[in-house]
Amino acid sequence: MTLTQPHGLSVLARGLTDPRGFGDASLLADAPPDTLRLLAGTAAAEALPIEDIARASAAVWTDRQTGVAALRYTQTPGFPGLREWLARREGVDARRIVITNGGMHGLSLAVLTVVERGATVAVDDPVFPLFVRALEVSTDRLLPVPVVADGLDVDHLAARLRAGEQVAAVYTVPDFHNPTQVTLSAEKRVALVALAERFGFYLIVDNPYRELRFAGQDQGVAAFNQSDRAIHVNTFTKTLGAGWRLGWLVLPEHLVAPVVKLRNRGDSHTPTVTQTLIENLVTDHPGWYDDVVARANLLYAERSHTLIEALHTQLPGTFSTTAPEGGLFLWPRLTDPTVDAAALHQRAAAHGLAYQQGGFFAVGPQRESERHLRIAYSNHTPAQLQEAVRRLALAVHG
Repeated sequence: MTLTQPHGLSVLARGLTDPRGFGDASLLADAPPDTLRLLAGTAAAEALPIEDIARASAAVWTDRQTGVAALRYTQTPGFPGLREWLARREGVDARRIVITNGGMHGLSLAVLTVVERGATVAVDDPVFPLFVRALEVSTDRLLPVPVVADGLDVDHLAARLRAGEQVAAVYTVPDFHNPTQVTLSAEKRVALVALAERFGFYLIVDNPYRELRFAGQDQGVAAFNQSDRAIHVNTFTKTLGAGWRLGWLVLPEHLVAPVVKLRNRGDSHTPTVTQTLIENLVTDHPGWYDDVVARANLLYAERSHTLIEALHTQLPGTFSTTAPEGGLFLWPRLTDPTVDAAALHQRAAAHGLAYQQGGFFAVGPQRESERHLRIAYSNHTPAQLQEAVRRLALAVHG
């Protein structure tokens, strides 16, 4: 028997979209074996503290009492010691911290808690596409808000709100935005919070790159963490590795109980083993985490500089770039009008180079993103990045 319709699926399951471009592995099915994949915002292999993790892990399993405790259930909000450590860094009460299974889990919890089905959510344009997928559990109604040189265009959003647009939430990546690499200014952070408090929507502040600053001035997070309209999402993914699946939420006090109740209907809590290891690493060795991040940022500063220099040396006049102040991505723009962005992507793949097409990040009618490439430089050596640009040059010249 051949089924022509999905059998036994819920309306929600039937309505979920397939990956388009971003995260679609089929696009690289025929890629050469030596393809350089500058696709994901992944911590540099050299920056991962493998030896420290090995020692911390051994310490857990060589003490039977500690090992048994690491294999027990734990409380839904997370380990008290880990929450207190995070709370000190965030400048909030530890009761407002909820540990999550990574950043995407935090975003999903935020959506399920404050976005009604069918509501409108304002999002960055261009946007991190995986958030749009996470949003599908509640709504597909998006209000694109342009991202400009100093982050989300708050004036544009304010004008839409004053004109009568109603939104349940506004989503933005304020530090080293994915994909545009820009940072929301301190003034705009205050203005965005003021809009949320005036018009009664929630801010979903996705901030996984915040620690990865290697130039410029920190714009701060106090505006978000002091507001009862902001849900601040963060993760150890970009610093200690994605495999931990460990992140956290900074919640307004009135949202802590609803989020905990929601988790009790799902995964109950973040793995106890994971929390044990990370808590021991960050609390038993003061300054350890900051040292790990500082070493990583030295690598990212060098790699971003190498990539930009290679683009302008090997492909003069083809791209415009802005040197990033942090984060894991470069967002170069094709300025040569004779180069077709979509065709370039295909030719680059044939030459063994994979990157994200800018058009996959666009959500609004303005398609300026299609002239951009999003290149992840973090997990490739300077030599690999120079080779990547060499292959890109071959694709440009046809």
